[in-house]
Amino acid sequence: MARIAGVDLPKDKRVEIALTYIYGVGRSTAQEILEETAVNPDTRTHELSDEDLNKLRRVIENRYKVEGALRTEESMNIKRLMDIGCYRGIRHKKGLPVRGQRTRTNARTRKGPRKTVAGKKATKQKK
Repeated sequence: MARIAGVDLPKDKRVEIALTYIYGVGRSTAQEILEETAVNPDTRTHELSDEDLNKLRRVIENRYKVEGALRTEESMNIKRLMDIGCYRGIRHKKGLPVRGQRTRTNARTRKGPRKTVAGKKATKQKK
């Protein structure tokens, strides 16, 4: 089983798709990596030679920030926004949508399940 950047790649998938299992590598990045290493994107992961795997590992380690390092950087960026108290940081703290989505309805993914408020009567909306 191929292991790159601490991730076991699925053995029966094409290399182009298998690389996307690494956090921080999408389709376009996977295509760039394969083009740079001259590995055929149509080969299956279990068909890769050790030489090809080493080429892929080297490029991913040297060129791209993936897995733990990327997760750390993202969480530090969010923490920085919260520390400086900007609008986006406040929205992160409160667990509300950050990018301008409406919250009167929807936004259930960020807000969680509905909480019933005592004494508040549901009224029909007027147009």
